Amino acid sequence: MRRVNVQLQADRRAEILAAAQRCFVRSGFHGASMQEICAEAGMSPGNLYRYFPSKEAIIAGIAERDRAEVVAQLAGVENAPDFFATFAALAHHHFVERTEDEVGLCAEIMSESRRNPSIARIMNEFDKDVTVRLTSMLRAAAERGEISNDIDFDAVVSMLMVIADGVWWRRAVDPKFDAKSVLPIFMDVTRYMLLGAKNAGRSGEK
Repeated sequence: MRRVNVQLQADRRAEILAAAQRCFVRSGFHGASMQEICAEAGMSPGNLYRYFPSKEAIIAGIAERDRAEVVAQLAGVENAPDFFATFAALAHHHFVERTEDEVGLCAEIMSESRRNPSIARIMNEFDKDVTVRLTSMLRAAAERGEISNDIDFDAVVSMLMVIADGVWWRRAVDPKFDAKSVLPIFMDVTRYMLLGAKNAGRSGEK
């Protein structure tokens, strides 16, 4: 019975986070009230506050949910046999397959992090986790001889994250932006950074 209760609570938290995400995308972080989130989730304020005492707590829950998903994905492919094919699939998932709501919410949180220290801390922790996992993934590929082992891993990871943020932001603000069309260019840039100009050209010919 205890396991059932734990699962029910986890399911309810997930429903609240999904409802809040829809509200934040629709009304913005400041525009969405806790009452609106309650209505979207189909529950009373008193019940919702048992799970999340504030909008910041809900944002923290969303960030933790997304962090766990991304970290699990990166950990799962860290030792995949074909680095570039694996990395291209990851890029396609996050650049192209992510929904408009997910992209819109990311833009809202990124904007709010400039004004709200608690949200900024959440985003910084998220970035740290992704940085660690990406770096580990690159080092594993270098050990297998798939990429250069003398690159500046920190700089490369920073640039990859800058590009990813830019793609997501462009998707959020430009409805005509076609992320799929820029994916091959992104992979060319990635090969250049990880292999060097000469080897990157040879890799692209395969």
